[in-house]
Amino acid sequence: MKILLLEDDLDYKLSIKDYLESLAYEVDDYEDGEEALNAIYDNKYHILILDIRVPKLNGYELVKTIREDGNNTPVIYITSLTDINNLSLGYELGCNDYIKKPFSPKELKYRIEQLIKLFYGNETTKKLRLKPNFTYDIVKKELYLEDKLVNLTKKESEVVFYLISKKNQFITIEELRTEVWDDKYICEADIRVCIKKIRDKTSKELIKNQRGIGYKIDREE
Repeated sequence: MKILLLEDDLDYKLSIKDYLESLAYEVDDYEDGEEALNAIYDNKYHILILDIRVPKLNGYELVKTIREDGNNTPVIYITSLTDINNLSLGYELGCNDYIKKPFSPKELKYRIEQLIKLFYGNETTKKLRLKPNFTYDIVKKELYLEDKLVNLTKKESEVVFYLISKKNQFITIEELRTEVWDDKYICEADIRVCIKKIRDKTSKELIKNQRGIGYKIDREE
């Protein structure tokens, strides 16, 4: 899972990043709002963690811009601002949660997990039921077959997570290259080999494909 962190206090930024990476999140960090905005347009993030008072483009302006462009990535503001008018403005612009500084790292962990459940999985459980007979832990990013953990490589796990996050939609090879391989050069054959390896470890029925359209993983409703 990929997170963008915008924080201009170097020590604060590094401590948050180190903590999130210890939880196996992938974190891109930025100190000013313009750099963060460019990164959001260039990459796919699952959560945005934004300070409000940052150089060049503040957290309010950043969220306003991406929401107007139709980007609905979940946003957590981290801020020392406590005035109700500031909090209200953030929610009106489209943030999903606030954490007031100073905060415990565990509080941030729980807030992130809650947004993951809300936006990328069932709100009442951290495990999704997949067809046929698989479950997926959306917090740990682990795949199970009848309660037995399926051992996937890092890239295989990223492919599975991305397909699950798209909620039964077919995803093209090109989108997988862009979102999972970060637009790095990789031929279609190598992506197909990665998917084949996942199927070999799981089931041919887990990842479905439709010629000329793409791949998907079906989630049970």
